[in-house]
Amino acid sequence: MSTKEKVSEELLLEEDVKKENEIVLYNDDVNTFDHVIETLIIACDHTPLQAEQCSLIVHYKGKCTVKTGSYEDLRPRCEKLLDEGLSAEIV
Repeated sequence: MSTKEKVSEELLLEEDVKKENEIVLYNDDVNTFDHVIETLIIACDHTPLQAEQCSLIVHYKGKCTVKTGSYEDLRPRCEKLLDEGLSAEIV
C-alpha cells in the first residue's frame, strides 16, 4: 500500500467517526439550574453529576455538547429538551 493510499484510508476512517451528531445545549436566562439538570437526566440519560457539570458549562461558556450519537437517537432527546423549554439543536 502506498503512502498516498494509506493517508486516504485514514481520512475515510476519520470521516466515518465524525459522522456522529451532537446535541448542543445553549444558555438562556429563563431556566433554573435544577430544571436543566433534571431535564438532562431524563432526556439524555445523564447522571446527576454529569448533568450538573453540563449545566455549569452552559452557564459559563454559553453552550455545551450534552449528547453524541446517531441522528435517529438524538432527535427525540433534543425534542424533549425543546419541549421542556431549553434551547438546543442537533449539529
